[in-house]
Amino acid sequence: MQYNIVQYQYYYLKSLERGGSFLLNINKYKCGYCGACVGVCPENALELVETWLEVDNNCKNCGICVKLCPMGALELVK
Repeated sequence: MQYNIVQYQYYYLKSLERGGSFLLNINKYKCGYCGACVGVCPENALELVETWLEVDNNCKNCGICVKLCPMGALELVK
């Protein structure tokens, strides 16, 4: 599966402009642990460990992983 990263560069930059404090919420019942989000994260903030997705402090809340998750398991919440 390939993703068009160039298409999301604009989205990434606009999301950084919006500011605010967001939290990446992972719905473990929807997550298929495919690793798509890990591969597109520009900050390498996501790590797939067996059947668990970990988010570290490098996450900038850009939302690229949310947009590209094929299962709809990720969301940014205020």
